[in-house]
Amino acid sequence: MKYNFRPCGMPLLIGSLPVDDHRTAINIVLEHTPEIPLWVQLPCHKNEGMISQFLPGLPGLTEEDDKIFINTSGRHFDDNLVEFYEEYISVIEGKKEFDDSRFALSPDVAKGFFVFIEKIMGLSVKPVAVKGQITGPLTLATSVKDQDGKAVYYNEDMRDAVVKLVAMKARWQVRQLAKLGVPVIIFFDEPSFAGLGSSAFIGISMQEIEGFLEEVIDAVHQEGALAGIHVCSNADWSVLFESSVDIISFDAYSYFDKFILYSDLLKDYINSGRLIAWGIVPTSQAEDIEKASAESLAENWKNKVGKLESLGFKLSDILAQSFITPSCGTGSLSLDNTAKVLNLAKHVSQILRKEISIKL
Repeated sequence: MKYNFRPCGMPLLIGSLPVDDHRTAINIVLEHTPEIPLWVQLPCHKNEGMISQFLPGLPGLTEEDDKIFINTSGRHFDDNLVEFYEEYISVIEGKKEFDDSRFALSPDVAKGFFVFIEKIMGLSVKPVAVKGQITGPLTLATSVKDQDGKAVYYNEDMRDAVVKLVAMKARWQVRQLAKLGVPVIIFFDEPSFAGLGSSAFIGISMQEIEGFLEEVIDAVHQEGALAGIHVCSNADWSVLFESSVDIISFDAYSYFDKFILYSDLLKDYINSGRLIAWGIVPTSQAEDIEKASAESLAENWKNKVGKLESLGFKLSDILAQSFITPSCGTGSLSLDNTAKVLNLAKHVSQILRKEISIKL
């Protein structure tokens, strides 16, 4: 832990919204999660897709016929790869300014980041913390293809470049967000974790995954921030419990029973003082959103987390180390369902914080 930080059931969002204006987006965020706001990704903009937003800076990055890929067969690729590592080392050693490097986000792909900084700087009351996010290394490296349609994960040089790009872009975010004068949280979004062990990811070793997770988490820790990993489906949770991540964010609405199968690791994780972002507000099925109420979801959370009493925890212990969140981002939802999801997260948090007394 880099901060003595306890969220005490505060609401938190995942990252995307289905609107097209960044100032509208940050106002929506501040209306629902003023204590821990985040900068917003708007996937309706071509450059703000989950994958495309964080690709700039990779060697061999090519766009042809509306397709983005890494051309490792280009005659200048090897030189570009060398330049990538030279710039990486120069920034790490302080010989090149971070803001002038390929590792800085730009308004062209992350306008929401800069609108967020401007907005939070102008607030009369500081938030408790702020959150940024970036697509995680596994998801990025398995989603981006080379010229032959093969995931760049299977190219050792490119896999390492992706990991270092993610680590450095996360570090850059922390440095910018730290100027706001409050604790910083960075989430790595890793939906590809759900595919581990399947035929789609043959040849990917857990040892490799553990290694590059630690590299990106350590990058955030070196900048003095908290690192979280968000997985919106089921996964091998042991990898995250045994990592040095500060926050595990998951779909508690759908996968709580899978999550607590790792009871010994979960107990050790909570006892270490680390945090859980409970995605108790559904986002994947419209009918689940439409039938949900804040009262029913708060009761759902209490019933589920109450099962941890057998591990020696009280509800108040768990809530002290918890965020209340939607199960995933809302960028693909309708505006009406998005509004309901955000209101549910806000009001479930309010109900739990009112009903459960936490010793400060």
